[in-house]
This record gives sequence, C-alpha cells and structure tokens, in this order.
Amino acid sequence: MSDATRAVDAIWRIESARIVGALARYTGDFALAEDAAQEALAEALVSWPEHGQPANPVGWLMTTAKRRAIDTIRRAGVQREKYEAIAHDQDEAYADDLDIERIDDDVLALMFVSCHPVLSKEARVALTLRVVGGLSSEEIARAFLVPVPTIQARITRAKKTIAAAKVPFEVPSPDERRQRLAGVLNVLYLIFTEGSTATSGEDLIRTDLAREARRLTRVLIGVLPDEPEAYGLLALMELTASRFPARTDAAGDPVLLEDQDRTRWDQGAVRRGLAALEQATPRGLGPYGLQAAIAATHAIADSVETTDWERIIVLYEALGRIAPNPIVDLNRAVAVAMAHGPLRALEIVDRIADPITGKGRLDHTHLLPTVRGELLRRLGRTVEARKELERAAGMCTNDRERAVLEQKIADLT
Repeated sequence: MSDATRAVDAIWRIESARIVGALARYTGDFALAEDAAQEALAEALVSWPEHGQPANPVGWLMTTAKRRAIDTIRRAGVQREKYEAIAHDQDEAYADDLDIERIDDDVLALMFVSCHPVLSKEARVALTLRVVGGLSSEEIARAFLVPVPTIQARITRAKKTIAAAKVPFEVPSPDERRQRLAGVLNVLYLIFTEGSTATSGEDLIRTDLAREARRLTRVLIGVLPDEPEAYGLLALMELTASRFPARTDAAGDPVLLEDQDRTRWDQGAVRRGLAALEQATPRGLGPYGLQAAIAATHAIADSVETTDWERIIVLYEALGRIAPNPIVDLNRAVAVAMAHGPLRALEIVDRIADPITGKGRLDHTHLLPTVRGELLRRLGRTVEARKELERAAGMCTNDRERAVLEQKIADLT
C-alpha cells in the first residue's frame, strides 16, 4: 500500500461519517449520499497516488462526492430544486460545513438511521460499520467471516428498506432519541462482542473489530456527551479489552480467567475503562454500566482469590432485575460458586436448565453445559460432569474452545 493510499484510508476512516452525514443532509437521500461518498473514495484512491494528496483532503472528498450526487440526480431527472440546492453549496469552502453543532447533528442522525428498528440486526451492524465506521464491504466481510457478496447484499437491502420506509435523515426528537438509544448501543455492543468472543472458526479474539466498536462508541459519546449508558458501554468495552493480551497463550489457545497472567492485562485500557465508569456512575448504572462495574471488580483485583465475589454477586442480582436474562443468571452462578462453593451454584444452574421455571434452557449455546459440567466436576460427580462437558463440546462452534473442553473431558478419565 502506497503512502497516498494509506492517507486516503486513514482520512476516510476518520471523516467518512461527517461526509456521508453532510451529503445526506444536503440531498435528503441517505442511499444517494452513501453511494456518492463511496464514488469519491474510489476516485481518491486513483487520483491521490497519481497527483498527490490535495491541500484540503476532506474538502476534496466532500466536493467530489457532492458532484457525484449532482450527476446522479441529473441523470435521474429528479426535481430541479434539489439539484439547484446542492449545486449552490458545492463550491462553498468546506470550512463552512465544519460548524461543530451541524457536524454533531449529521453524525448523530447517521448513527440513528443506520441503527433504525426497521432494519434487521445483521443489517444494522453492517450498515453502521460501513457508513459510520467507514469500513469497506471487504473489511466487514473479513471481520465476520462471511462472503463479500453477503455483506454487499445486506447493505443494499438496508438502504432500500430505509428508502421504502421513508426514514427521514434527522436527529430524533429527545423523547424518540431516549427510546431508540438502546438500539444504537446494542449495535455497538454486538460489534464489540463479535470481536471479543468469536463464535466460530479458530480465532478467539478479533481485535480490529473490537477496536472499531470502541472507536464508534467514542464517536457516539462525542455527539451525546450526557448519556451515562454510552459511558457505561465504553467502560465495559475497555475493561473487557484490557484482558485480551492474557486471554490466549502463545499458540492461540484460550486461557481461563483463573489462569491468566494479570501482569499482561492492558493497564491503559483498565484506566480508560475506570474513567468511563466514573462518568456513568453519578446518574445510576444501566445494564452496560453494571456489567462494566463487574468487569472493574475483576480488573482491580490481584487474583481470582482476592476478587470481591460478593460484590460481583450483588451486581449480577441488580443486573438481573433490570435486564433479566438466563446468561446473567449463569454468570451469577459462577460468582456464587467462587464465593460459596459449587453446590449452591449448581442449584441456580439447575433452575436455569429447568424449562418449568420459564427462564429458558439456553439450548442454543454450550455455556450452560460447560458451567454445569465444571460444577459437577468440583463436586466429584465425574460421570455426570463428563456427560455435560461432552454435550458442551458437541455444541461448541469455536475450534479452540472445543479443544479446551475435550481436554477437560480427557482429564476426567
């Protein structure tokens, strides 16, 4: 990759949301704005290596994208007023577009459109990474281990769905924003969890995807600096990411929390996470903030033995009240096992596994039989433990995690 190409890539990654957002505001057409911006990017990748980087690279991209939008509107024969409005703006200095409040509104509107509830979960993730994150279809496909045409189709369908639903390009009203913010945060969290917990293949951690999720969360905080749950989410991401260096060994195999070398934890990420958590705490913690507080309890402990497991139990109980979920109950059971032994924890796990309780059986994941098998092993119930761990290994789709489970089974013989 040439220096000019690297410059295009870096500038695009940082500025693409502003460019697409400004274009969408000018044209009133989200799909047209994204297409025109992509054409400008393609032209920059050809022009800059040949003619050199322009003095105002962002302005060059913006002006080029506006011209591509005008050409498209002209070819489509769209109403003359829209063409004239864009044409009037195209030669203005780009500095006029850098009004801070306007930029913030453009980026915020872009995030809410990309995460609109009319879209499927997969479409929201792909579109957010594309139009807010500035990732190419190839980069998104590589991150999610799916074919490029699959990602391209998702993005195309998403733009058509937004157009068909006549979703306006605007910042939602305060009331609607409060209602829909959880959806935006969920998309960012999905991106992070895909990077921090691979569900298939050989890789356990995809740091580039997790890093992008953190960057996008900071972008959201930049335009919504008074939302505590956004800080809570960033804190959770940073504190989780702090363990990445110790989560795998030299061969790439997973290392359990109790076996991790805590000197390898990223203390810079811990500090950033604790600082973000401090911003979230004064107005009360939501689901992400509570999870971040749990992660913080791990982060400040010197070892598994010195971890404040009672505090973690209380935090999981609070999380279970505001965001009931069998995974939360399962994690609480693990904390109970550490604080009070495996027998009390097994009672919790068995209630999760019992369909009569209505909590859900977690049949879609290997996590429940993994935890249950480990508790049975600690209780000396070897035959039952082996059965549960074999079931977990059969359900696990990650090659390296399955290898760990198979080794646990072998150790029981």
